[in-house]
Amino acid sequence: MQPRIDHLVIGADSLTQGVDYVRNLMGVDIPYGGEHIKMGTHNHLMKLGDGVFLEVIAINRHVQQPERPRWYGLDDPFIRQKIKRQPTFLTWVINTHDIDGLIRQAIFSLGESTLINRGSLSWNFGLPKDGRLLAGGLLPYAIEWHSDKHPSENMTDLGCSLHSLEIYHPYPFWLQAALESIDSFQLVKVIALPENETPYIVACICTQQGITKLYSHTAFNRVAGDFGGSLKKYYD
Repeated sequence: MQPRIDHLVIGADSLTQGVDYVRNLMGVDIPYGGEHIKMGTHNHLMKLGDGVFLEVIAINRHVQQPERPRWYGLDDPFIRQKIKRQPTFLTWVINTHDIDGLIRQAIFSLGESTLINRGSLSWNFGLPKDGRLLAGGLLPYAIEWHSDKHPSENMTDLGCSLHSLEIYHPYPFWLQAALESIDSFQLVKVIALPENETPYIVACICTQQGITKLYSHTAFNRVAGDFGGSLKKYYD
């Protein structure tokens, strides 16, 4: 069974900041999820369709700092600066039924398969030792849930759904090869950029107010002004 898009990750300086941001731009209140004790983070979650969800994640400053770097680059000073300025679409995650096999076949490092728990949920997650984003967030993390049904089935449906995921890159054949090595090229649309352009991701989300586009943090460097790393709303 081929991997599927599992969830999108928005990093925030605090959960309050992240929830307010989603409310202002999507018109919904994303519900609380829980704490990740091992990672020193906590989150809010909402369903984005069948087997897909959106995560707003932040460092939990009320718990002890973890022994290892936090996931999603949240200990990176550059990422912290960006999310303090405004919440940022950091990366995406794919769902697999064999994370160990996926790690072996990948032509890039997916990290080490690590057991994570949150409440009654448990899963294995590919974690780089330094907590970095994979290719700056362009390549996905991998997750394997230890449950009969996907956890999004128990998440609140607020009428939002993932429409598409696009990756813009000056070297699309490299990106294609990396994604094909984890059987995930078909999950996204890869679009070529000129060689001097900074790569970025766009997630198109259908909301009751129209189409909202999430731009990855790498889009900050594309033009002057506060363009990237934010939720941009467009109406069809």
